Amino acid sequence: MLQETAQDLSVDAPTWPETFRARYVREGFWQAETFSGMLDRIADRHAGKTALIESGRHVTYEDLRRRAGALAAGLRRLGLQKGDRAVVQMPNGVAFVEVVFALLRLGVVPVLALPSHRHIEIGRFLDFTEARAYFIADRAGGFDYRALARELLPGLPALRHVIVDGEAEAFTALSGLVEDAGIDDAAQPEDVAVFQISGGTTGVPKLIPRRHNEYLYNIRTAAAASGMAEDTVYLCALPVAHNFPFACPGIMGTFVSGGTVVIAPDPDPRTAFALIEAHGVTITSLVPPLALLWMEAAGAPDADISSLRTLQVGGAKLSEEAARRVRPRLGCGLQQVFGMAEGLICYTGLDDDEETIVTTQGRPMSPADEIRVVDAEGRDVAPGEPGELLTRGPYTIRGYYKIPEHNEKAFTPDGFYRTGDIVRLTPAGYLVLSGREKDQINRGGEKLSPEEVENLLLAHGDVHDAAVVGLPDETLGERICAFVIPRTGGLKPLALIRHLKARGLAAFKMPDQFVFIERFPETGVGKVSKKDLRERLKQLHLSAGLDNGD
Repeated sequence: MLQETAQDLSVDAPTWPETFRARYVREGFWQAETFSGMLDRIADRHAGKTALIESGRHVTYEDLRRRAGALAAGLRRLGLQKGDRAVVQMPNGVAFVEVVFALLRLGVVPVLALPSHRHIEIGRFLDFTEARAYFIADRAGGFDYRALARELLPGLPALRHVIVDGEAEAFTALSGLVEDAGIDDAAQPEDVAVFQISGGTTGVPKLIPRRHNEYLYNIRTAAAASGMAEDTVYLCALPVAHNFPFACPGIMGTFVSGGTVVIAPDPDPRTAFALIEAHGVTITSLVPPLALLWMEAAGAPDADISSLRTLQVGGAKLSEEAARRVRPRLGCGLQQVFGMAEGLICYTGLDDDEETIVTTQGRPMSPADEIRVVDAEGRDVAPGEPGELLTRGPYTIRGYYKIPEHNEKAFTPDGFYRTGDIVRLTPAGYLVLSGREKDQINRGGEKLSPEEVENLLLAHGDVHDAAVVGLPDETLGERICAFVIPRTGGLKPLALIRHLKARGLAAFKMPDQFVFIERFPETGVGKVSKKDLRERLKQLHLSAGLDNGD
């Protein structure tokens, strides 16, 4: 029987029932290993091998182990201890990897925030988790994260330390925290390792507790499905805090395999192609809009990307037409990836036939993954019919952190996660994604809640009402359209954009289009949900071809 620990958070972060836990240990899915234990094991075997490359800097596995341990000791000196939470909002870089491994060794749980998040999201994460530390870069992408920290600090009594990679000003410099010696691993395999962030947050954050034993199983299995080995060179082009480039298989899958991670400062094809050529990159992962951009840029005379064997595309559905262009344009194989930070990951096989690769989103990677496809009443649909995907398994969570009322809706009584994805199952067991049941917008792999943007628009004095809708888009999958009923005739999109920026809305949530209308379409007698209204507006827009109201 697995032992509960003080940091197991069995109420705030629901775990698997004992029968499932015992089975997953007995059948070898969960192993008695932590992330630090994994790094120690790999560093023992590949001490002098390059683990990370960033801007010409090569970091060996032994360097990474030593640096993470020394930083963990410095963080302990600050007063951080096992069970504390820390929000990590750092760009792609060696510093991010060192910070995360240091926190994992100390038993502090990192909340993996995106560099694009702003004060609305970061304030919620810090407050909701009662985080004691906030890790940032000084500046990245032209944004000063120290100014964001100064703005947030007064309202966060639990926050004790803002730790800055770079010029720290009044805060604590990351570079000054490295001790001469490391510390022992404080974590246990059953402990919560990290919090991933679920899309669609409106008020209380939906934080996904991933535990050492199950997340490492996720990573090992994803690495095997992706063909990773010691000769793997993985290009991390997407924001590394995302579940996809972090653990599916991403950088952690590369480390588990003893390969090398090349860190890209941005996913621009000019940047990425140069790194692929310079370091012999063999695999990378992108969301569909970036895959399309790369295909457009391929073939330039100064770009040799012949070392690339596999392009993984996930986060949103890649159209069949685009999928068919990957091999001819980029000269590498395509691997479709479908999944969620809550758990289930599906892959097309590296040796699958081309038709399967371009027309499906893969099949579950673990033999212990359980899936159901159900109708609106929760009944299993006939084989090949579309329905909502439900799943449970050894790496699919049993509940979000500290939101039991939401967990009652998001999970069935017997532990299946309601993904909200509409799929159909092929006779060979592959999933074909056809849409979303949940009221979210997926813009290029970034999920957001329409309600959050609507609430901010309604705070503008010249807005009478607003409804935010996801409209089909060939490049992004969905674009964000805000239907606005103005109080005055002079309201313009630019004024609303400035208003949303001033309120701290992340850039990826900004509407791509504003449509000003006099009234919403008639909804009949009785109260109609905002979700139904959004669907009516979507159909109205598609049929009438409304302009943006400029």
